Amino acid sequence: MEQERPIAARFVGVSKEYNAGTVRSVALDDVSFEIFQGDFASVMGPSGGGKTTLLNVLGGLDKPDAGEVYVSGKKISELDDKELTRLRREDIGFVFQFFNLMPTMTVRENIDLPLLLNGDSKNGSENAEKLLDYVGLSNRSESFPAELSGGEMQRVAIARSLVHKPALILADEPTGNLDSENGEKILKLMRNISQDFNATFVMVTHNPEAARYGNLKLEIRDGKMTQHFSEPH
Repeated sequence: MEQERPIAARFVGVSKEYNAGTVRSVALDDVSFEIFQGDFASVMGPSGGGKTTLLNVLGGLDKPDAGEVYVSGKKISELDDKELTRLRREDIGFVFQFFNLMPTMTVRENIDLPLLLNGDSKNGSENAEKLLDYVGLSNRSESFPAELSGGEMQRVAIARSLVHKPALILADEPTGNLDSENGEKILKLMRNISQDFNATFVMVTHNPEAARYGNLKLEIRDGKMTQHFSEPH
C-alpha cells in the first residue's frame, strides 16, 4: 500500500479582493485545494483570472482577506511580516519568468544566494555542486549571467530555488521568456526534479502545452477554481 504523502500546500476558502477607487476586483473567490509533496502542479487561466494573486498569497507575498493558507503545515495566513520573510527564505523557492539573477554574481554565487541570506552558506557548497551537475552547468560555475543563454539562466534559477531544500517551489511563467525548444527542456527538468528530489512545484502558465507537464492541474477563472484533477505522477 502506497504511503500517504504529506500536504505541501493548502488553501481553505481563500478570498482576496482589490479596490481601485470605487472599482472592486475579486481576485480569489472562496478557493480551496491541496497540493501534496512531490506534486508538479500547473495553474492555468486567462489574464486577470487570479493566477498571480494565487501565487502571491501562496508565497506569502500577499495576505488573503478570508480563508486559511498552509505551507508545509504552517498556517501562513496568520504570520506577521517578519515571520513571512523567514518563511520565504527558508521554506519557499522562487523561479521567475525573467530569471532574476544577480548580474555581478557568478553562477555559483547566484545559486548560493538563498543560503547567504539564511546565514547558512558554509553548508551549501556540496549541495550547490550537486545541483550544478544535475542541471548540466558544472562547466559554467564561474560564468556570469550575461555570458549565459536564456535556457541556461533559467537552469541556474531553478538550481537556486532548490539549494536551501524548500518545502515548496513557485514558478511564475518559467518558460515565458524562452523559445519553444528551451521551454520544453526547462519543463522536463522541472518534472524530473519533482520526481528525483521529491520537490513540490506550483507553476503558473498561460501555455496549455506547458501545463500538461504537471501531474496536478488547476484552472482559475474570475477568481474561482473551475478545474482540479490529477494524473499519475
